[in-house]
Amino acid sequence: MASKCKYMQCLNQITESEMIVMQQTFRITDEDGIHARPATALVNTANKFKGAESFAEANGKKVTLKSILGVLSLGLEQGDTISIIVEGEGEAEALQALTDVMVNEGLGEINA
Repeated sequence: MASKCKYMQCLNQITESEMIVMQQTFRITDEDGIHARPATALVNTANKFKGAESFAEANGKKVTLKSILGVLSLGLEQGDTISIIVEGEGEAEALQALTDVMVNEGLGEINA
């Protein structure tokens, strides 16, 4: 699976149900943090992958990436760290698409 990942190091884990979980961590670089416009871009991208569950985790809080209120509730500011976690059908493609949004929209950089 990791060979499908363009910008990222993929963390593959097998859960009890043998579902693959992929994760990528970013440092927020946008001076405005994650506000309504970028949150909408992330939510719209996550919702394109019906068979995958996508989550964002930051500051000890984990929310679904399929809800704009969830994403905004993280209150992410420049310099914060966010982990994007995807599991289910098409997880590699979903994580790649979400990574593309983060990087190409200038929201964050991969936190190696």
